[in-house]
Amino acid sequence: MTEHQSIPKGLVADLGARARAAAVTLAAAPTTAKQGALRHIADLLRAASAEIEAANATDMARATEAGLSNAMLDRLRLDAKRIAGMADGVAAVAALADPVGGVIDTAERPNGLVLSRVRVPIGVIGIIYESRPNVTADAAALCIASGNAVILRGGSEAIESNRAIHAIFARGLAESGLPADAAQLVPVTDRAVVGAMLTAEGLIDMIVPRGGKSLVARVQAEARVPVLAHLDGINHIFVHASADQAMAESIVVNAKMRRTGVCGAMETLLIDRAYPHAEALVAALAATGCEVRVDADLHALIPGLVPASEADWDTEYLEAIASAAFVDGLDGALAHIAAHSSHHTDAIVAADADVAERFLAGVDSAIVLWNASTQFADGGEFGLGAEIGIATGRLHARGPVALEGLTTYKWIGRGTGQVRP
Repeated sequence: MTEHQSIPKGLVADLGARARAAAVTLAAAPTTAKQGALRHIADLLRAASAEIEAANATDMARATEAGLSNAMLDRLRLDAKRIAGMADGVAAVAALADPVGGVIDTAERPNGLVLSRVRVPIGVIGIIYESRPNVTADAAALCIASGNAVILRGGSEAIESNRAIHAIFARGLAESGLPADAAQLVPVTDRAVVGAMLTAEGLIDMIVPRGGKSLVARVQAEARVPVLAHLDGINHIFVHASADQAMAESIVVNAKMRRTGVCGAMETLLIDRAYPHAEALVAALAATGCEVRVDADLHALIPGLVPASEADWDTEYLEAIASAAFVDGLDGALAHIAAHSSHHTDAIVAADADVAERFLAGVDSAIVLWNASTQFADGGEFGLGAEIGIATGRLHARGPVALEGLTTYKWIGRGTGQVRP
């Protein structure tokens, strides 16, 4: 091991040891202490809005000069409204029910032994993320509320913003009588730290990556600790023949254009061949400035649009670009989604309830919606206060992951002297 390689490993070992000690204290902290600390942190964030904006301005200037994409710049940008929303999110997490100590179920065995499954924190969570400084607040708040210590490794493009936000958390925890080490920020931008975190067995219990496809793919490939993640947000909206025209246009435009850089943005529009307003629907989307790339059948109907390539059906644009295709009814939509979905969020717009229920049952995604925008794929919108991320796997947690998803459980047995024969 070279000296350069040993420095990140030593840093992560130090952060992990401190986090592990803090996690023991936090796991035993009463709900009132955790919630009080988060309310105090929310107040501190509001009071420090100007300082956080100034730090973010430094990051934005560097990112602009470096040529980051519009989507990345939008994720990075903080203003007074977004900072207020960040603080509100922390306060919302503080108001949620504490899952720690909750009894999932209890049963008495024939021999009188009473067994219960009880929710407990996972331990130390490592968050590896890019660009979005609000993740610093969301992740730290959720981990604290669920009794977990967290090690935050943000991207170099947001380092000043992350430092300003983290300083508020450290101060708020200390002033509330909880260990400041419960929320730690990796103090350097060395990419080797990511590798050290991914192989920190015994120090970090779960890694949550939030960022671009290359980051998530690297984490999933190299991690030696469990990972909670999604790779792509290739999200579909299927407009059925029975859909209300005004509703369909409103949902599709919102799903793509409200914020194009979020993982819940629609990327592919599927239109029932029997839907009578296909041309108007595509025109409504194009009128917002979205580039619509269409299959051959839609191109024959609307020749002025860009023809789609095969790669378009498997592309997460995160920009004002969408692909669109005709499909043969529900079966055609289900077949296309099964072939191209990333199992993140898919939706149907339909007045026919039977068709909608078949879609909801037939689409194997973490979030499936009827007559609603895919932009609702967000923990806050699900009433979770915030989210640590959206998981598309099938184990432990799925969809927006918040407090409950940051706990595991242990079995507790209460006996009266039973021995096994």
